[in-house]
Amino acid sequence: MAITTPSAGLSGFWRDLPREGRLMLSIVVLEFFGTGLVLPFHVVYLHEVRGFPLSDVGLLLGVPPLMGLLIVGPGGSAIDRIGARRVQLGVLSLLVVGGAVLAFATTRPVAALALGINGVAFGMMWPASQSLIATVIPQQLRQRYFGVNFTLINLGIGIGGIIGGFLVDVGRPRTFQAIYLADGASYVPALLLLLGPLRYVAGKVEVSPDDAAPMGYLAVLRSPAMATLTVLSFVSSFVGYSQLNAGFPAFARGVGEVSTRALGLAFAANTLVIVVLQLVVLQRIEGRRRTRVIAVMGVVWAFSWLLLGFSGLVPGTLGATLLVAACASVFAFGETLLQPTIPALVNDLAPDHLRGRYNAVSSGAFQLAAVIAPPISGLLIGHALGDVYIGLLVMGCLVCGLVAIAWLEPRLDPSVNGVREDETAADGEVTPPVVSPVE
Repeated sequence: MAITTPSAGLSGFWRDLPREGRLMLSIVVLEFFGTGLVLPFHVVYLHEVRGFPLSDVGLLLGVPPLMGLLIVGPGGSAIDRIGARRVQLGVLSLLVVGGAVLAFATTRPVAALALGINGVAFGMMWPASQSLIATVIPQQLRQRYFGVNFTLINLGIGIGGIIGGFLVDVGRPRTFQAIYLADGASYVPALLLLLGPLRYVAGKVEVSPDDAAPMGYLAVLRSPAMATLTVLSFVSSFVGYSQLNAGFPAFARGVGEVSTRALGLAFAANTLVIVVLQLVVLQRIEGRRRTRVIAVMGVVWAFSWLLLGFSGLVPGTLGATLLVAACASVFAFGETLLQPTIPALVNDLAPDHLRGRYNAVSSGAFQLAAVIAPPISGLLIGHALGDVYIGLLVMGCLVCGLVAIAWLEPRLDPSVNGVREDETAADGEVTPPVVSPVE
């Protein structure tokens, strides 16, 4: 079944949403406001407030992604066995506890425990939340929903980061305790929503014994489209978000020689571009092949990394600062193309009884890249191989486009690829056979 045309505009989208979808969107800013409060200050809190050596802080901050990577597989299985809502309830409960423990973490073991709890929660959060969304939101609205959700996430993080910067004071540890407690508390409304109005959604999917449907991860990877999409998720994460969080600041500081204030402004520009452009982009990509949108994203990201590379030609100057800010801003435009498409592709491919595992595989590929990318970027930049680093990223971004168009697109039903029913008919397009993951 091809995607039918949804109502135009944000008001039409809101009108088309089921009540459950409106409720979930209504709390996103508050939920991620707490994340924004603490996200910029982990190193400051652990090193300057709690007095842990920087070497230990680096190890501590490696705990969450490692725990997330270890738990994502069992988490995906749990979603399929007991339902996305129940898993998300556990995730939110862990985040409340993790924030409270970290607020009072005066020793390294307690800090490691708190960060480990948060890592387990975040490792299951994205598969659970995306499975929950896909269960509640009709297929023709998912791409727009994921895009609007991403906008609200960034808005919440941006507002939290600004307010957190005004609140915290290294000389007053209680200010840091307050923001970590507020971070934990920010998940309570979502918890109450799932315990109350949404208590009946996204339960366990009942599979008829007559269907004998496979339930393991092998069934996921037997789908050629999903296997290719997993590769695409890994590559896009490696050259994208993993570098924005690690290689980008390292290159900007070590090669471009920009100030920490300029780096902070670059991240602020990144958030602003997403908030301003995402809704506009959603309207422009509606009904277009998602694989082509991802290919455009690859070109946009390649250009953004070239801008970062040029900052190394004029280190320590205003030009370097502007180039770093431009890199973050152009990268944000690419994010507005990627975020609505890959989650929609994953969930349109997934059968209901494997939805948790499909989202876990995609999330696991993303997290694996996040573990691998920082050491590689650190090695290249630390050994004065900045040109090689930028070249690697540019080539990787172009590979994303190649994988999307040459490998993934032929394996997708046009409806899964975002093509509307009327446009498919107008083109006289015949739906290609798609290999089922459960045959």
